[in-house]
Amino acid sequence: MAVKITDECIACGACEAECPNNAIYEAGVPWVLGGEEHDALSNDHTYIVPDKCTECVGFYDEPQCIPACPTEAIVMDEEHKETKEELMAKKLRLDEIGR
Repeated sequence: MAVKITDECIACGACEAECPNNAIYEAGVPWVLGGEEHDALSNDHTYIVPDKCTECVGFYDEPQCIPACPTEAIVMDEEHKETKEELMAKKLRLDEIGR
């Protein structure tokens, strides 16, 4: 499962610095995967790209962005559930194509 940022976000950037997958972007900023640019997923607040989020699997034992958030605006995304195996496969795919 990926994590997501809610409207409680104050755009402080604390979470972005913690993400090993470069999956967190400022509001309105296009996201990039494998050198290909995509439209921003939010123009209202910082956001996490589900295609790049591995919940830090392969790097840490738990997502690093959640405890970094001072407003508790980062929560598990129930719409993007993945097993640990799927998350590890995503991490390996990101390693191959570039974040």
